[in-house]
Amino acid sequence: MKLVRFEDAAAFCDRTQSYLLRHPAEHNLLLGIQSALMRVPEAFSTPPDLLLVELAGEIQAVGTRTPPYNFVLSRVQDLDALDIIADYFHRASTSLSGINSFVGEAQTFSQVWKTLTGHSSTLKMHLRIHQLTQVRGPGTAQGYLRVATKRDRKQLLQWSEAFSLETFDALETDIERILDLQIKHQNLYVWCDRKLVSMVVGRVSQPGGGRIGPVYTPPEFRRRGYATTCVAAVSQMLLDRGAQRCCLFTDITNPTSNHIYHTIGYEAVCDWYDYRFA
Repeated sequence: MKLVRFEDAAAFCDRTQSYLLRHPAEHNLLLGIQSALMRVPEAFSTPPDLLLVELAGEIQAVGTRTPPYNFVLSRVQDLDALDIIADYFHRASTSLSGINSFVGEAQTFSQVWKTLTGHSSTLKMHLRIHQLTQVRGPGTAQGYLRVATKRDRKQLLQWSEAFSLETFDALETDIERILDLQIKHQNLYVWCDRKLVSMVVGRVSQPGGGRIGPVYTPPEFRRRGYATTCVAAVSQMLLDRGAQRCCLFTDITNPTSNHIYHTIGYEAVCDWYDYRFA
């Protein structure tokens, strides 16, 4: 079993995409990162770690780290691959912020990392991946959807910061730069009802698939159906553009968001852990 590190994003995608597409909904984040590496390379200020572990030419695991974010890990065929990946990061004297992966893979990698480095881990978020193939309920909120523009930037920056603080208890890195790229590439949409009331990011981000999120509605506009209608509209738009499925993540501790997405047509696929390392 050996680890292969790629310098070239195109070569990495060519080698790993068919493996990830065996379970496209489960791997929607990794496929989305691959798409961004190819289409929007300026979104990444630091060279990423693009890794796979193979045995006799067969892929056992695929992982990507785009600093400063967590390492994102695929479904793993042989858990011994995690020892090889952890050893790679340890030898590189790399400070891993955490691991994002499926429950079993995330738990195992966290334990391997603790054994190797002595660094403990904390389960930051318990998420769930959902998939939609047909919009079941379009939503009934008043208003209309449109693409966000530079004129909306001040308001959307405030919302992006509020979303980060509410979701992660901290401001994410490069919020302004990411927002500007979303506006530039027309991936950010707003719902308007006389004024801006909700926002959602949506893009076709993999062969046959689209991704939704983040979604944010300010507290004063919640419980009026804006997010439901906005997400339904963007999901339908992505399907109309050729996506066979749309995927999104929810926090399982938030029953409201899990319910509203289910009413639109999103169905649970699997659970996902976000561990942060000390």
